[in-house]
Amino acid sequence: MAASGKAFDLNLFKRLLVFTNNYRGTFYYVGFAAVIMSVLGVIRPLLMQKTIDESIVPKDSENLVFYISLMVGVLLLETLFMLTFIFFTNWLGQSVIRDIRVKLFKLMLSFKLKYYDKSAVGRLTTRAVNDIETISSIFSQGLFMLISDLLKMVVIIGVMFYQSWELTLIVFSILPVVLYATRIFQRAMKVAFEEVRSQVANLNSFVQERITGMKIVQIFTREKTEYKQFKEINQKHKKAWIKTVWYNSIFFPIAEMSSSVAIGLVVWYGGLNAAEGGIISLGIIVAFIDLSQMLFRPLRQIADKFNTLQMGMVAARRVFEVLDTESHIEDVGTKLLANTNGLIEFKNVHFSYIEDEKVIKGISFTVKPGETVAIVGATGAGKSTIINLLSRFYEIDKGDILVDNISIKDYTLKSLRNNIAVVLQDVFLFADSILNNITLNNDTISEAEVIAAAKEIGVHKFISSLPGAYHYNVKERGVMLSSGQRQLLAFLRAYVSNPSILILDEATSSIDSYSEEMIQIATEKITKGRTSIIIAHRLATIKKADKIIVMDTGEIVEIGNHKELLAKENGYYKNLYEVQFLDKETG
Repeated sequence: MAASGKAFDLNLFKRLLVFTNNYRGTFYYVGFAAVIMSVLGVIRPLLMQKTIDESIVPKDSENLVFYISLMVGVLLLETLFMLTFIFFTNWLGQSVIRDIRVKLFKLMLSFKLKYYDKSAVGRLTTRAVNDIETISSIFSQGLFMLISDLLKMVVIIGVMFYQSWELTLIVFSILPVVLYATRIFQRAMKVAFEEVRSQVANLNSFVQERITGMKIVQIFTREKTEYKQFKEINQKHKKAWIKTVWYNSIFFPIAEMSSSVAIGLVVWYGGLNAAEGGIISLGIIVAFIDLSQMLFRPLRQIADKFNTLQMGMVAARRVFEVLDTESHIEDVGTKLLANTNGLIEFKNVHFSYIEDEKVIKGISFTVKPGETVAIVGATGAGKSTIINLLSRFYEIDKGDILVDNISIKDYTLKSLRNNIAVVLQDVFLFADSILNNITLNNDTISEAEVIAAAKEIGVHKFISSLPGAYHYNVKERGVMLSSGQRQLLAFLRAYVSNPSILILDEATSSIDSYSEEMIQIATEKITKGRTSIIIAHRLATIKKADKIIVMDTGEIVEIGNHKELLAKENGYYKNLYEVQFLDKETG
């Protein structure tokens, strides 16, 4: 990728142009239109010169009408090309960013969870929305506008030399000042726009996190602190933008003044020459005034368009950084996990989220088909990590995990995860209807099937009591429902997917007794006949488990059923159970 100080990254630009391959016809047309507009723009001053020298000065009215008609025709043609040019450049830009955004989102769907553990949501949102939108300006306001302006300048310079080399040299004497100022301006704006994009990402990330965690902010009365921090971040954002405004306020007056000086010199020299009967006519002077303005105007606009191009390139670099991210679970398995028996085996599994900091330390256990196994232990023991490894959200460091005697790496990711349903403690619901949150827009699951499943596990009555029943919108993250209600919907979501393997992760740890009773009924229903793994903190909920695995600091310390583990003198499970029992009694 380009260094921040580099004015223009050609390789990055080439990568961006690849996305125009599907729109070659439009791409070539806007390039053609840019060429035509550059020619038509120069014809008008030439027609003005002819009008003055051949019609106005000799007072030829018929010739005057002819040249005016020509100018009207050229103007209409230029307007037509400008209209189509603007439309198709914007259309091309929007088509390109649509394709990039789709590719980016598809890629983000396949990233490891580890990537999201380290990436701020606000920053990723900025990449997928703001930065990609900025890329469209490369095509709508940057690239082709630059091409059109450059072509126009080349044609103008040729015409000027043809008309009068003396006046052309006078205009050229001012150009070095403008070119030098433009060069410095471009370099400064490149750095400034890097800072702007960085501050936009910081601002988005901060706002999104605080809005999401507003409850915590208010509970701990952090409003003033967060407000102060926001003001500081917002001030940095303002300073970044003010720097770009400052550069603009310096450059554009210099460019405007240079243009005025050039015109003044042209009028002075050309006027003296015409007055003394030289070869420079009044028409040429008028044409040069127009041509010099047309020459300097693109220079000013080129700087402006280059700013737009720079912002687009900065945004493109940031987007391509995400597109180039190698953070995927290798999906090279060829076997399909279908009609599984549900036999699960962990064989000497080692795992660490951070290198050399082991979370799972060589654990081995077996879950038989249809068996309900509970995993217990203190916080940080590695219980939830087991779920992540079984579903291949993370890759193990060493050992193997088997389902039906086949390594999970040999299955396709889709078939593996289709056979595993997980009910988490922190239930995530989308801002959508209950029905869509349960089916996750799976067309193969009908509303009738959802209702039937809800009746089977005892949650139909609760859903029917809501306005709109199954079509009730739960709003963002399900804020319209209690934690217990959200948990019940998570059970229903898992049940309708008809999984072969069911995992319940602390599913009853933070709900009221009424909801817990309903969930216990639902648990018995959906675990019946299925291989089930229950991760629990409240040990009273797992007494009926066929087997209990007790973990401590990433290792298995005990295995047995409830009675067997309680019978162990000074056993780890027995101590945990007695502590919870005593807490309940004293409470």
